[in-house]
Amino acid sequence: MIALITGASRGIGRAIAERLARDHHARLMLVYRNRTEEAEAVQAACEALGVEAMVHAADVSDPTQAQSTVQACLDRFGRLDVLVNNAGLTRDTLVLQMDDAAWRDVLSTNLDGAFYLARAAARPMLLQRHGRIINLSSVSATRPNRGQANYAASKGGLEAFTRALAVELAPKKITVNAVAPGVIETEMSARVREAAGKEILATIPMKRYGQADEVAALVSFLAGEGAAYITGQVIGIDGGVGL
Repeated sequence: MIALITGASRGIGRAIAERLARDHHARLMLVYRNRTEEAEAVQAACEALGVEAMVHAADVSDPTQAQSTVQACLDRFGRLDVLVNNAGLTRDTLVLQMDDAAWRDVLSTNLDGAFYLARAAARPMLLQRHGRIINLSSVSATRPNRGQANYAASKGGLEAFTRALAVELAPKKITVNAVAPGVIETEMSARVREAAGKEILATIPMKRYGQADEVAALVSFLAGEGAAYITGQVIGIDGGVGL
């Protein structure tokens, strides 16, 4: 298995990389934007698990860089079996105070980037007649908090894109699914958890935060042969928030 993971330098991305290495002995392309030391640490951790891993710096919101990222994977490994669109960012601001850059930056990375990578990855997958595209959405797509209009829009769009692409690629044995985590205990969610931890936990039926490896376990399943008949789905992993 050859897997390309964006946003792979920390948090959920790192957990996914290590899980695919353990579960599938996958060879990995670890894509990051500007956290070189952290990305190299993930590379070392995956190599310690006995797999080949390479790091690649790219801005996925740039269509040219997205295309060259997929090409670099093909040049190194000869094929691409699994694409995990995990790269994402937040710029939480109330709509009336949100400037154009805060809107555009979030949509460009979270939605446009997934489109650019999926478009590029679909071509070799079509030739192989096999592939897995897994998009990281969020519970915020359906249950946004105040100040998340840009983030919620990007993730809602990503879920619609997932379903539409699944229809197009299903005849070629390529599955497209999305995973929608709730609040996961990572660096990215630290500020929110510190500011409103009690209020957040009160909304979670399981009364705890999720762990990055729990999300990674679901991604690993969707990447494997056991999920060959699952496509076009958005699977929540949120401790019951979506009930």
